[in-house]
Amino acid sequence: MGSLPQLSISKGAQRLLAPRLLHKIFEENVDASYGANTALVFDDISEGTRNISYNLLNSRTNRLAHGIINQVTDIDKSAPNQDGDWVIAVCMPPSDNLVAALLAIWKAGAAYLPLDVTFPANRINHILTEARPVLVIYDESYKATENFKGTSSVSFQQLLEDSQDCSNANLAPKDTLGGELYDLAIILYTSGSTGVPKGVRIPHQVILNRLQWQWQKFPYSKTEKNCVFKTALTFVDSVSEIWGPLLNGLTLIVITKDVTKDPERLVAALEKYKIERLVLVPTLLRSLLLYLPLQNDKNLLKSLKIWVCSGEPLSLALAKEFYDFFEQGQHILCNFYGSTEVMGDVTYFVCESKKQLEALEKVPIGYPVDNTVIYLLDGDFRPVKSETVGELFVAGMNLAQGYVNGRDPEKFIENPLAIDAKYSRLYRTGDFASFSKGVIYYEGRTDSQIKIRGHRVDLSEVEKNILSLNGIEKAVVLCYHAGEIDQALLAFVTLEEGQNMTGMQIESNLMEILAQYMIPQVIVLDSIPLLVNGKVDRQSLLKMYENTNNNDDAAVEIDYDYSDIPESQLPTAKVLFETIGSVIGRSTRTSISIRSNFYELGGNSLNSIFTVTELRNKGFHVSITNFIAAKNLGEILEKLCSVESVNGNSGNIDLKVDCDMKLEAVPLALEHKDDTIDIITTSFFEKADLEQWLKPMILYTDYADILNAIWDVLVEKDLSFVVKDVKTDRIVGVSLNFDARDEPEVPVESKLIIVFEFLEFLEGPIRDGKLPEGLNQILHSFMMGTKSDLNAQENIALMHFMESEVLKLAERKNFAGIFTTNTSPLTQQLGSSVYGYETLHDYPVNKYVYHDGSRPFGAAPDSQRAICHWKDIRK
Repeated sequence: MGSLPQLSISKGAQRLLAPRLLHKIFEENVDASYGANTALVFDDISEGTRNISYNLLNSRTNRLAHGIINQVTDIDKSAPNQDGDWVIAVCMPPSDNLVAALLAIWKAGAAYLPLDVTFPANRINHILTEARPVLVIYDESYKATENFKGTSSVSFQQLLEDSQDCSNANLAPKDTLGGELYDLAIILYTSGSTGVPKGVRIPHQVILNRLQWQWQKFPYSKTEKNCVFKTALTFVDSVSEIWGPLLNGLTLIVITKDVTKDPERLVAALEKYKIERLVLVPTLLRSLLLYLPLQNDKNLLKSLKIWVCSGEPLSLALAKEFYDFFEQGQHILCNFYGSTEVMGDVTYFVCESKKQLEALEKVPIGYPVDNTVIYLLDGDFRPVKSETVGELFVAGMNLAQGYVNGRDPEKFIENPLAIDAKYSRLYRTGDFASFSKGVIYYEGRTDSQIKIRGHRVDLSEVEKNILSLNGIEKAVVLCYHAGEIDQALLAFVTLEEGQNMTGMQIESNLMEILAQYMIPQVIVLDSIPLLVNGKVDRQSLLKMYENTNNNDDAAVEIDYDYSDIPESQLPTAKVLFETIGSVIGRSTRTSISIRSNFYELGGNSLNSIFTVTELRNKGFHVSITNFIAAKNLGEILEKLCSVESVNGNSGNIDLKVDCDMKLEAVPLALEHKDDTIDIITTSFFEKADLEQWLKPMILYTDYADILNAIWDVLVEKDLSFVVKDVKTDRIVGVSLNFDARDEPEVPVESKLIIVFEFLEFLEGPIRDGKLPEGLNQILHSFMMGTKSDLNAQENIALMHFMESEVLKLAERKNFAGIFTTNTSPLTQQLGSSVYGYETLHDYPVNKYVYHDGSRPFGAAPDSQRAICHWKDIRK
């Protein structure tokens, strides 16, 4: 007999859920045990740090709730909306005041409705007209009252002042706007397939089901004192970020938007407060994984144990890259799947190691959360067989009540497969999925929805708004390389006869009616290509876009404007502009000049990190914060290291670096020992690219032990020198060199032996097979270090000086050439492009296998290389 086919139905754990209002749980916890704990920390550069205890937050929000009720009572239009909902909109930046406003709204017996100040006026007007909030609470700094026409509004500051004399006692349910049975907590607006945004109505008990699952599956650890709120309030992920910690007595750190957009400041904040869990979209994860290796500190974010990706598909390559930096067994990467309609997350998968990922073709979306059932159904609402793709439907206690005004009733339907009443409703996600061995895999969309940095965007909504503009005949909106660095939202349009508009003009008009993240790059065409069946040839359009600015003549397509740049800065500007052009070339909106703003050119937070990385690889250093904060490329140009000219014909960079030091090379002598050990130890222990992967196995003193052992030989050979700054009479640099065929045996008893054996693995075959034979032929540039307190300009000037002195030394001693191995991107770039070294070997360090079978540098990214350089100086 054959076995019965396994159907694609998966049920989460069944757990008891007692419906309760979330703010009542908060109040009970404060009264019982959390009152003295710090509830909120708002850390802002301009406003300083504010700490609020649970007791103070509870009493303040009670007063504010009374104030809200008083405000609404004074309004003539005080009836609930068409759905019977009491709704209060909030238009405030992230702060402790925002959290207080949300809690006060719940206490007043209403649901909160977030409005983003960046939304265009027509979007805000639609939301207010449809959801009919009785009040808008806004921040005075936003000055956005003109967008609230027809809806009563009050600033948070005024509301706080008006409520000072109100009672600070918890409100009785009967005294609230909604009364004792009112359960709606939040309304969140999402992109709509009809071209119009729609509001999702989320009750308290739905949020509670999601939170209880989180607390059971990913409980807060004993050391977890602080959590972070950084997600935009209009995103459903913000709900668990805020209320998960506050219903457990933890401290919520409120992060401002400018910090969230800047990986440098975000990482600093996560480190400062020892955050142990983080929710982020894969795009932000990719930004952090680009940023972190630049810091040469493997211990960064060591406390951050739980990483949760949601909002976009998590690629297998990105998940594997996570474990190139973070230690398996100590950190987990979670892939959460869901949407606003199912409280953000309805399935989950936990990645625990690279080995686990190696066995997968893609990252699953996993298993259902508690009290939910996942169905994969065919067109007749019948479960498909395992391994077969079906449309994903959700039933259970994570389902929203529906949409505002009952819109799109076909999305929330009766469940014909339900036996238990709590699964009587189905939500139709519009996603395809498959089951394999009990695990769910995402298989794409049934419609035109995409995710852009976590924002849900329906291409038909963008398309409809473009067609609403005067002069537009046709429009096709597509997404190129969704989720990748070069992702672009594209609109291909044709114009009505007699019209003459540019893509830039159309984009400018769209800014008045679409949210910023929905603005596409507009490409004006004479006609839209069609397939033989008359449908739009989407692949042809994408190929057309890809071929534009993506060929050998790509640079010709971008307009570089070098006017008003001092002649001395032109070479640096050329590197900066062309790097930016290569990173965002297809999305570049206008010519690149010193007046250009990176983000107005088409940049975003992801490719800003990529640009800084590319600049660094070329030997030009600017901090992430300075790059992001710069008003224009002129400011970035000023902050770059002083690499003053580029010879475009030869590709060689001529360093003309101005600094205040007056440098002099002095042969190494016995009295230089302490300074040499200090400089070499500091340079290599703190900054070396190989040693970072061996910490904490190597010690600061390991370098001193080696130098002490070979010190007399170093002095005796007379091939090394120190560099003095004559103005201050201090040693600022050291260059240690040997005859490559007369090197002393270096006694290494520490884990640094791994580095030395790796270098011998690279250099030995080259030295013995490719370079001149005999003594006094190969000058081996062994170690070079600079004083740690030098600034970037001084450091480059000193390196340039030492390189010229090594060349003079080799010529004076009649060597055939100079041999060195560079592991730093800066010295690699200088060696190849500045000093004219020949590359004899370019090796990815993570491939090296030590004699015990381990890969000591295995966690290094593929981009980290070791390059063996040779400079032949024979005439």
